[in-house]
Amino acid sequence: MKKVLKLWLSIVLIAAMVISVAACSKPNTASQQGTKTQSTAADDSKKFAGQTIRYVAANHMWNDSIKGAIPDFEKQTGINVSLESYAEDQLTQKLTIEFTSGNATIDAFMTRPLQEGKLFFKNNWYAPLDSYVNDTTKTPADWNWNDFMKANVKATTEGGKLVAIPLVNECETLFYRKDLFDQAKIQPPTTLDELEAAAKKLHNPSAEMYGIVSRGNLGAAVTQFSSYLYGFGGDFIKDGKSVVDSPEAVKAFQFYGRILHDYGPPGVVNMSWPQAVALFASGKAAMYTDASVMLAQMTDPSKSKIAGNIGVTTFPAGPAGQKPYMITSWALAIPEKSKHKDAAWEFIKWSTNKQNMTKGQIDGVSQTRNSVWSDPAVTAKLIPGFEAVSKKSAEIGVPYDRPIMVSVVEARDAIGEVIVKSITNGGTGDIAGLAKEAARKMNEMLQKAGEGGK
Repeated sequence: MKKVLKLWLSIVLIAAMVISVAACSKPNTASQQGTKTQSTAADDSKKFAGQTIRYVAANHMWNDSIKGAIPDFEKQTGINVSLESYAEDQLTQKLTIEFTSGNATIDAFMTRPLQEGKLFFKNNWYAPLDSYVNDTTKTPADWNWNDFMKANVKATTEGGKLVAIPLVNECETLFYRKDLFDQAKIQPPTTLDELEAAAKKLHNPSAEMYGIVSRGNLGAAVTQFSSYLYGFGGDFIKDGKSVVDSPEAVKAFQFYGRILHDYGPPGVVNMSWPQAVALFASGKAAMYTDASVMLAQMTDPSKSKIAGNIGVTTFPAGPAGQKPYMITSWALAIPEKSKHKDAAWEFIKWSTNKQNMTKGQIDGVSQTRNSVWSDPAVTAKLIPGFEAVSKKSAEIGVPYDRPIMVSVVEARDAIGEVIVKSITNGGTGDIAGLAKEAARKMNEMLQKAGEGGK
């Protein structure tokens, strides 16, 4: 009996040793899984390493803000970025020519939804991005697509498809010289009548000081003229027909022409935003109406003589009320024919993450993420009043600053001709006749594209 018990204990002991050895030699699944996850994450961040994407951008303040960080993106991902940048209209022309020719070398580009959205979508030049933002394997939850302002997302959606990621929003803003207003003991204008009165009071051309500056150059002037147009009760298109010849529109043309003729700088009809903002930043104008994103050009002491003396306020009310535009001015898109769509998406996703958009916001470029507007660290660094102007404009603003149509470039040129003539003549002459001709041209364009009303 003792021998049997002894044998049994020996068997149990041996079995225990075998189990112990097996346990020690068994792989640590959790540890291995963690190592595998870390390895996969590292591999994922470099899965497009070696690819080169061609990024075609605008000469824009946002691009100035982001391009210095592109080497960091290249280091993180191994993706090489070939950057090209052009003036706004040159960019549209270049994109149109290359896409029309079937060129497939552009992989990411800046686009103006209101300017070219309908045309590019109609021609299938945009790659839909829904599959990227909705796929968690391509876009992690912390990128937070829901953080983007709904109005801006709507502006980059065509035919029910997301065609671009909204990047910059902007509203027409009245910038003014605080020091000059203080010296003259006048308040910032709240109406267009007050705007004209202030321009007259502060206009002193003999000292190279002009009462007001804004864009006066053909199609480029149309977007900034728009808030004046809405303030007078006018619009570009109604029920599929041009209404730029309405009595309200004619009054807006006359007013805009008069103030820039009487109180604007010489050569204002040749000025788009680069020339206008440079004049204001040089200290030669008391007021300036333009897009809110221009603020970045004025608050940089290396570029502006009036940094620290700039005031901002909501665009003044006209006879029909206070109606500044509030738009999605720029977005990032991928062309349908790109051969590096996934790598391009990595770049767009990085460009529009909260960190980069926060930097853009601090640099004075109005961004489309809700979170950057509610971040105290950001708002504390903004020029006083800028946050309030943007929020109020978002509440009362018109969501477009040009006629929404396929032939928007040609339509802007037609309207721009009326603006130039009105500035040249000081708002006098047959402005109504010129506006009627512009409306006729626009209606022909609308009919040709199948957009005209009955």
